[in-house]
Amino acid sequence: MSESEAAPYVRYEVVDGFATLTFDSPHNRNALSSKLVRELLAGLAAAAADPAVRGIVLTHTGDTFCAGADLKEASTADPATAADQRTRVMIDVLRGILASPKPVIASVDGNVRAGGMGIIGACDLVVAGPASSFALTEVRIGMAPFMISLTLVPRLEQRAASRYFLTGEKFNAVTAQEIGLITVAAADVAAEVKRLCGELRKGSPQGLAESKRLVNTALLARFDAEAEELAQRSAGFFGTPEVIEGMTAFFQKRPPTWAQ
Repeated sequence: MSESEAAPYVRYEVVDGFATLTFDSPHNRNALSSKLVRELLAGLAAAAADPAVRGIVLTHTGDTFCAGADLKEASTADPATAADQRTRVMIDVLRGILASPKPVIASVDGNVRAGGMGIIGACDLVVAGPASSFALTEVRIGMAPFMISLTLVPRLEQRAASRYFLTGEKFNAVTAQEIGLITVAAADVAAEVKRLCGELRKGSPQGLAESKRLVNTALLARFDAEAEELAQRSAGFFGTPEVIEGMTAFFQKRPPTWAQ
């Protein structure tokens, strides 16, 4: 069966005026494979173009919202080429969420890592449940959270950004709310998302679009000013000895040589 005939990695459904895009690739922890990204971008575009859609909900199957880049897919290509492709794709995904005229809600009750962190940073509203965990572990494989810093640094308290960018520590939904990463830590994620959708339905489409634009103007300006430089810095790291060792250690499930 060809990829185009295979089951989708992002399911698209419109109910009660909201387009729900469900990451449905649990076999690789909803990693940002080329297939998932293509389907996500197509879903965002379809929702933005549909006048019947008032907002967008991003959610997931399995115990992980998104694990970030598909490193196994990346390992099959030239490191420099693969890195450049990933950074360009990440720019498209994050900017697509930020610039969408429709409010985007992330509905999370699972693990969020790497590029997944950037995605929730780009979302307008984020609801996370008790099974959620968050971490920025790039430093542990010889990298840094280059592209996703564009959406995370403006959201996070400065001290929190320093801590979690540097340590790679895991934290829960309550902490995520305290530091500005998410909007609400909820015991019942579905109920809270439903409530927020109800509140958004009270706003007019043009009012919602312009209000989102006002909130995101400075963030988008910084994004556009810095994305290219960060893309080049990110691509330059792949293929370096520390990243090769970090990714090798990751796949071999062992500590990298620098971990003490």
